[in-house]
Amino acid sequence: MLSSTRTGAAFAVAAMLCVQLGLAVSVGLFDRVGPEGAAWLRLAWAGVLLLVLVRPRPSSFRRATFLACCGLGVVTAGMTMLFMAAVERLPLGTASALEFLGPLTVAVTRGRGGKRLWPVLAAVGVVLLTEPWRGGADLVGVGYALASAVCWACYILLTQRVGDEVAGVRGLAVSMPVAGIVATLVSGPAVFGHLTWELLLAGLGLAVLLPVIPFSLEMLALRRLNTSAFGTLMSLEPAIALTIGFLVLHQVPNPGAVAGVLFVVAAGVGAERTGAREPVKQLV
Repeated sequence: MLSSTRTGAAFAVAAMLCVQLGLAVSVGLFDRVGPEGAAWLRLAWAGVLLLVLVRPRPSSFRRATFLACCGLGVVTAGMTMLFMAAVERLPLGTASALEFLGPLTVAVTRGRGGKRLWPVLAAVGVVLLTEPWRGGADLVGVGYALASAVCWACYILLTQRVGDEVAGVRGLAVSMPVAGIVATLVSGPAVFGHLTWELLLAGLGLAVLLPVIPFSLEMLALRRLNTSAFGTLMSLEPAIALTIGFLVLHQVPNPGAVAGVLFVVAAGVGAERTGAREPVKQLV
């Protein structure tokens, strides 16, 4: 059981590494099509790739499972685009701290007994890392960030349900095209006029790194971890971002950020040791 938990934790950490690397690579796209345009390119290409490569057959899904996959696609698009809208109005640290309320809420509500200590430690670490008290708060931006947090919480719950019922990445091959369609309806028209072949190819490469690979890894992780452990492990993402910033961008963290890393690492270790799930038999 412990080995399965460690494997799930490894998948979750690998997913977060891919996300942070993908965000670093996407900086060039942000400058040319804006953050929402970059999010649309990622989601649209990811949907096309999975649809073509996996070719899911709706008739092979139970109706409830197929609807769960579609719901997962909607919240995936919402989570991505709402966060981009938030960072346009708020400091990145403030938006990140607010968005992390989603997985932390899942971790707290699903944890039992001593397991609730890990989300509390993670919450303290996230606050120290992101320093939400710096800068003014835009209420509209706060609303976007909180809405993204709700989508992230729903994403965790739906990803686990889909991963439990659908083998492989067939569930993702339904949810990502849905996410791409939602993103196209919301953001696509504003970006179409700025597209070039270079941007399209860059978006294709970025879609593999973010979100195809990390979302697939997250689904594998949630087959081995309970939602409390997964939600807590997601709080390691600010620490990973801080580490990449230090190693790649030479951004030296302040003492508060270092303390935050120690808190979230402690929470991650605790969640990894107490977050195993009983094996679940997949239905389709």
